[in-house]
Amino acid sequence: MSNDVSDSVLERAHDLSQRYLQSLAARHVGARAGRDEMMAALHEPLSRLGHDDHAVIDLLAGQAETGMTDCGSPRYFGFVIGGAHPVALAADWLVSTWDQNAGIHAISPFAAAVEEIAAEWLLDLFGLPDDASVGFVTGGQMANFTCLAAARHNVLRRAGWDVELDGLAGAPRVTVVVSAAAHVTIDVALRYLGFGTRSLVTVDADDQGRMRADSLRDALATVRGPVIICAQAGNVNSGACDPLREIAEIANEVDAWLHVDGAFGLWARASAELAPLVDGIENADSWSTDAHKWLNVPYDSGVAIVKHAADHRAAMSASAAYLIQTSGAERDAIDWVPELSRRARAIPIYATLRTLGRKGVDDLIARSCRRARHMASTLQREDGVDVLNEVVLNQALVRFADSDDVTRAVVAGVQAEGTCWVSGTTWNGHAAMRVSVTNWATTERDIDLSAAAILEVYSAERSRGIQ
Repeated sequence: MSNDVSDSVLERAHDLSQRYLQSLAARHVGARAGRDEMMAALHEPLSRLGHDDHAVIDLLAGQAETGMTDCGSPRYFGFVIGGAHPVALAADWLVSTWDQNAGIHAISPFAAAVEEIAAEWLLDLFGLPDDASVGFVTGGQMANFTCLAAARHNVLRRAGWDVELDGLAGAPRVTVVVSAAAHVTIDVALRYLGFGTRSLVTVDADDQGRMRADSLRDALATVRGPVIICAQAGNVNSGACDPLREIAEIANEVDAWLHVDGAFGLWARASAELAPLVDGIENADSWSTDAHKWLNVPYDSGVAIVKHAADHRAAMSASAAYLIQTSGAERDAIDWVPELSRRARAIPIYATLRTLGRKGVDDLIARSCRRARHMASTLQREDGVDVLNEVVLNQALVRFADSDDVTRAVVAGVQAEGTCWVSGTTWNGHAAMRVSVTNWATTERDIDLSAAAILEVYSAERSRGIQ
């Protein structure tokens, strides 16, 4: 393939990308085609000679028009998915262009240095210990896994057991305590680490999804031996944060490791207005978060932070004769993450933090929360619309006509109508609409347009007499 041909297909992809981005704010947000349509358009036996590269790029872009949800839309409120800030997207394009394996310093001193600086900035932004260690992983799942692997190493090391050498068979029993409202990635991480979810101790949560400190204290009263406690900053439904200072005090009393799943809630530390919601979070032993949520960098981009760097490194690091690993100040990412082959995912984080600065990040987080409150207050003015949670961060839970059927019908209707996209959930046993405002580009007008569309769908459902 000549350079001219290669340049030409890259230019085509760039043009299609620009066209998509320029149309994003006005697009029908939800997917309009499903598996059958996509398979019909995209599937064929693998050819012997291949196809023209322009035709392949055009095929992909054409089918994406109807076959994907526009998660980067300023009116996408599903799950907790941020958009892509322009500078983060631009940096990510460069990451793909440079195609660096950021596993060890010897391959890319540039990527290693950027990662080291991004780690320093994140610790400063979150007000966490400046000697904590940081690993850049795929997302909240692997961030929780990494932090809890460090926790497992620490508590068993202190009990006289080397889990990396000897495994879990025969090891002292570790008590792992979780909230009834913990995110599913905590369960999955603990399964990966060999604990098994049946052995977990689950403590009560209140009606907002916050771990009850009194229930935690009661659960620990008879526990002996190594303990890991998993708390939460930012419940995935309500946005509520556990009483972290009190939980940290209880953890300290029983010499437990405290991990905080802060997939999006940790970012409250970057906002002067919202930081009190996570008071005491700095007293934990590890923290997980996602930059592809509230920092609005492209997928995938999770962050694992551990107060005790030696335990983090012992749980993750690997070596081999064929690798060139440093023994100096240089950073080998393999010491802090489960992967060796990995993209240089810290570069978009660096670019976004350097562009926004501390004030820009504060504004981004606080603005999203104001938009969520605006959405909740607009919706609940309508008769029969109830907001089920205290809108403390960027999450609002909405129920219609106090009916599971109506609520689910409104969620489905909104997704089909296309002005915005919301997801459904179950909250305290009842169906609810979950609205998550996480995109840097969402304006008050986006909220107003979306609220009007939601209420119009609700009105249509009421007129059909669904009860």
